[in-house]
Amino acid sequence: MFRIANASAFWGDQPGAAARLASLEPDLDFLTLDYLAEVSLSIMAIVRAKDPGAGFARDFIGVVRSLAPFWKSGGRTRIVTNAGGLDPVGCARAVQAELAANGLERLRIAVVTGDDVLAAMKDDSGPPPAGSANLETGEPLSTVAGRLVTANAYIGAGAIAEAVRAGAHIVITGRVADPSLTVGPCIARFGWRPDDWDRIAGATVAGHLIECGTQACGGFSTDWLGLPGASDIGFPIVEVADDGSCVLTKAAGTGGAVNFQVVREQLLYEVGDPGAYLSPDACVSFLSLRLGDAGENRVRVSGARGRQPPPAYKVSAAYRDGFKAHGLLTVFGNDAVKKARHAGEAILQRLGQAGFAYRETLVECLGTGASVRGIATRMSDVHLIETVLRVSVSDPSREKVERFTREIAPLVTSGPQGVTGYATGRPGVLPVFGYWPCLIDRSAVRPEFAFVN
Repeated sequence: MFRIANASAFWGDQPGAAARLASLEPDLDFLTLDYLAEVSLSIMAIVRAKDPGAGFARDFIGVVRSLAPFWKSGGRTRIVTNAGGLDPVGCARAVQAELAANGLERLRIAVVTGDDVLAAMKDDSGPPPAGSANLETGEPLSTVAGRLVTANAYIGAGAIAEAVRAGAHIVITGRVADPSLTVGPCIARFGWRPDDWDRIAGATVAGHLIECGTQACGGFSTDWLGLPGASDIGFPIVEVADDGSCVLTKAAGTGGAVNFQVVREQLLYEVGDPGAYLSPDACVSFLSLRLGDAGENRVRVSGARGRQPPPAYKVSAAYRDGFKAHGLLTVFGNDAVKKARHAGEAILQRLGQAGFAYRETLVECLGTGASVRGIATRMSDVHLIETVLRVSVSDPSREKVERFTREIAPLVTSGPQGVTGYATGRPGVLPVFGYWPCLIDRSAVRPEFAFVN
């Protein structure tokens, strides 16, 4: 069995998870660490605009530091991570320095590049790339091309597998499909051909199961309240076989549960069409999957079927889309919600009378179902004696948004009785990055790996 665990589901996940997993399960072959959601690259773009050397998940350097004692004592677990974000090479250099500081120069670092397709997306010397229209709205790329700041293709496992075969101890990528972090080591270990669709499909399912970390062990599950040890839910481990089937489990002594219900829920998470789960490594059918009991907190998953992947990569692009600000106040007492809503509307009315109109505005009373508009029916105003008023605006003009930020504090004296909780100070003006999902032909993307010397 080939044992792969996940120790990070997103940028900001538990920083001590990797070292703890290594101590509890020292025979793990690989740890995967996923840092990139769609919004992550936009955040990195904001940070990189202030500091050109900050285009990757710096949290990963702390993870490497925490694993140094394990590796120095002879631990052999290797890592594949997309912590490289917008700057995989910069991330690798920082990791290299951290390893050197701990006397671990022997560990080889490989960088996978090729996912950055910004130049191709912004190239105005010819027609835009095929498939570059927004997948959700159908708008042409030309409407935002001049404002694009990032564009990254979801590349697959090929270059990761090559790096593992070549002896990399740590593989750092930019934007890859989440399951590919698991598929790459499996291809390298078992020597699968690029068209071993069913085996690759099985590894894709394994990667899909663990990509969200503790979710595969009960986090976010329907029965979360009844989970044993919910304060210490374990991170998931897959034991992958040569045929692509796997057993999902977790480290002994950790909380949560790995059972049929948890596995079924995670299998269906962000799948779309279960008969055609699209990955850059294979198009996977979940319809033939079988679950079997493999012991306590052990579920066997088998029967995946795969076929050739789509001819294009998905691209996650971000473009500058103006500015925004959010103001918060707590309102307490009788008719709290009515007072809060009226106060928020009064702010926007006063700004309108002063000649400030905004592209978007929103008045929310948190606690009334406002965070799930259109899903939950608004609770009765009569039954709430406390709410948090949140007023938001966005606009291409920074000056207009800045003007809005000066209108929240005056409610302390001009608003209704019961205004309290103004502890966050004047709201800050934040940049807005729009999300542009699209496609790019695989022939236009050249994933490759190289060792950091």
